[in-house]
Amino acid sequence: MSAKPIQKISGNPIYQFIEALGEFLFFLKEALWFLVRGRIHWRNTLDQMAFIGTDSLPIALITAMAVGMVFCLQISGVMIRYGSSSVIGGVTAMSLARELTPIFTAVVVAGRVGAAITAEIGSMKVTEQLDALTAMAVPPMYYLLLPRMLSAMIMLPLLTTISLAVGLLGATLVGVYVNDLILTSFIDSIRDLLFFEDILKSMAKASCFGFIIATISCHQGVKTGQGAKGVGEATTKSVVVSLITIFISNYILSFILFTMMGAK
Repeated sequence: MSAKPIQKISGNPIYQFIEALGEFLFFLKEALWFLVRGRIHWRNTLDQMAFIGTDSLPIALITAMAVGMVFCLQISGVMIRYGSSSVIGGVTAMSLARELTPIFTAVVVAGRVGAAITAEIGSMKVTEQLDALTAMAVPPMYYLLLPRMLSAMIMLPLLTTISLAVGLLGATLVGVYVNDLILTSFIDSIRDLLFFEDILKSMAKASCFGFIIATISCHQGVKTGQGAKGVGEATTKSVVVSLITIFISNYILSFILFTMMGAK
């Protein structure tokens, strides 16, 4: 008789969400504990920086170039029609720096890196390699998880900055050679409306996105169920949860950085 209410509560979606949130917070607490104590495996961190940053550079740059070109192409027609062609470069630069480049770079990295991290950690969980590390007194957080989290926080801002430059290049090419805008006017508009503060805030957003992607991916990998099916489900869940969290946190970060802290 007493088992039925417990089973009913455990199947409640709200209860499951609270339980998952609690597990995630304990996971963050463990990562913070290792970080504060300086227990970081630097060699693995450098390897992950190459994987997350260098290996993701081609797809991130292609995405940034396409976004910059398409955005400039879309707004140019309207702004030229209403006599605002002199600010097309600046508006494009502001949009790319504040929103488009950080969010699209994070989405690309979440799809490529987040899925790979979860699949790798999940496979190690299924094959009991994580248990083997624990048995050898090597905490998985120290050897596997924290290096990936730190690497994503460091490399995503760098990826975003490079992607911003490439996106501006693509927008300039479209503005000058497709919409017949004057190059000097386009560049002057960028200088007038894009501030260094915007780039710094964009890097701050990207760092938060990197933390979100790597932390969720590592946590889902550790919580992977048994077998190949469990790895596939964990990988899918990590990407979906990462994307949803990125979109929600993007509004919160934009409100804090560009509204509460003041926008020029």
